[in-house]
Amino acid sequence: MIRVLHFADVHIGMENYGKTDPATGLSSRVVDFLRRMDDICEYAAKQDVDLVIFAGDAFKTRTPNPTFQREFAYRIRDLSQLAPVVMLIGNHDVAPARMKASSIEIYDTLAVPNVWVADEYEVRLVETKSGSVVVGTAPYPIRARILENVKTMGLTIAETDNILQEQLINIMEALAEEADTFGDVPRLLTGHFTVGGALLGSERGIMLGRDISVPRGVLADSRWDYVALGHIHKHQNLNHQDMPPIVYSGSIERIDFGEQGDTKGFCWVELARNSTTWQFERLSARPFVTLKLDLRENPYPTQTVIEEIDDHDLEDAIVRVQLKFSIESESKFNETAVRDALKRANAFFVAAIGKEVEQPARARLGMSPEGLTPMELLEKYLISMETPLDRRNELLELAQDIMDHR
Repeated sequence: MIRVLHFADVHIGMENYGKTDPATGLSSRVVDFLRRMDDICEYAAKQDVDLVIFAGDAFKTRTPNPTFQREFAYRIRDLSQLAPVVMLIGNHDVAPARMKASSIEIYDTLAVPNVWVADEYEVRLVETKSGSVVVGTAPYPIRARILENVKTMGLTIAETDNILQEQLINIMEALAEEADTFGDVPRLLTGHFTVGGALLGSERGIMLGRDISVPRGVLADSRWDYVALGHIHKHQNLNHQDMPPIVYSGSIERIDFGEQGDTKGFCWVELARNSTTWQFERLSARPFVTLKLDLRENPYPTQTVIEEIDDHDLEDAIVRVQLKFSIESESKFNETAVRDALKRANAFFVAAIGKEVEQPARARLGMSPEGLTPMELLEKYLISMETPLDRRNELLELAQDIMDHR
């Protein structure tokens, strides 16, 4: 039985909803992510880990600042002193230009002991203190590299994507075939990409590059004993009934309110040929809390919001408040008193106190709605809601597509 720790999507450098941490000089949100890595290192040492799989995305950007690189390196050093570490190249790790280095390539350049930076599709036999493991690596699919010897001139984007997916399927099959040549040795595949049918999370908001998905059936291959995935932030097993487990460990810390209900953590795997078991280990990620109240008919809006704050555990939480008002109830609202209540509740950070004030329909649209098309009405509505331009255009495109296919 080989004891494997699988984690992914660290994203050091996420600073939203943070403030300067006086002890380190870093953003308090960067400190959150580093503390989750510290928790992982502590667990690995306590459980006597045999192999560490990092399934990609070390930093927020492909060109992290030296301080972030240093802090991440401290933790990788600690893990590598416990066991071999496989570091997969994710879409946030790949170089911004073809001839430039990835953000984690330095570990290979310096030949850091016990660290393998996996930037190629390959299979290796990794020796651990508890035995050998066959590890197949599938870094983030870089289009130019995969399609290097394929003629795509004159093809549509959809046709090119189909060819890319076919190439990825062929690559996965080749990795499985090679892994099978090692005989009765535990086998693990690690990849950084989207699998068809996976539930997406907030990674869409920070995604770099256009995704191509790999069909789940391609990975549900008995020649593997565990498939360790990164890229999707929501933890999930895509192969509940059968072997091998196809598992996204998920990100280790919440990045925004889109992940406020998601549990964060990593996976602990007991890897064995044809009899692997695993479990999800939860991390104490920073809580995100949204308070929503409809105060349009409320005669005491300030007091009602304060009571709602008192009813929730907001200790060390990042909080946003979303309120609906009528013109009359909004005039009675005291935002300063609400901010004081949040401070008394020891909220870590107040992301926003959003106020939506109901206006008469004609005033809200800016003109009579009669005679407007559905798309024009939708655009007027989005403008009235102060929807950002890029988001507005995205919603209008989706709406038009629905209209065209109804």
